[in-house]
Amino acid sequence: LNFEIRASGDPLGLVPAVKAAIAQVDPRFTLDFSTLERQVAESMTVMRTVATLSGFFGILALLLATIGLYGIMTYAVARRRNEIGVRIALGAERSRVIRLVLGDASRITILGVVLGVALALGVTRLISAFLYGLKPNDPTTLGASALVLLAVGLLATAFPAWRAARLDPVAALREE
Repeated sequence: LNFEIRASGDPLGLVPAVKAAIAQVDPRFTLDFSTLERQVAESMTVMRTVATLSGFFGILALLLATIGLYGIMTYAVARRRNEIGVRIALGAERSRVIRLVLGDASRITILGVVLGVALALGVTRLISAFLYGLKPNDPTTLGASALVLLAVGLLATAFPAWRAARLDPVAALREE
């Protein structure tokens, strides 16, 4: 049997009085007391665990995307090493070379973010039951996610772009 007791104060303060009242009726009864707050917290344990795991896997996915984009841009810079060497030899400023590499990465990253936001908007009906305190198409959340992904994309490209700008044109032209 479950009984509910309402109290205007500390509900656990009523435990001794309730135990004494029940013991007068039948001393064989065993009682287990729990507050509503504790029951709600216990019922939310699974959801909190799923949310924590989702956050962990989201961060892991962001890390893998960063590593992947870094690898792609490093490979693209290595393939264009001769072209970049010629540009520098002909007088291209280092900032222009950095902008060239960052521009390529920006196009890839923006395309990925646009496709990701479109996919997220399409799937929100399926996950709306799991969103506590958020609207399914929350523009703040989508905008913040897009900005984080753009920033991570540019950070992943910064080192290959910096290396391309520091390229020695003579060494790059001798390779071929």
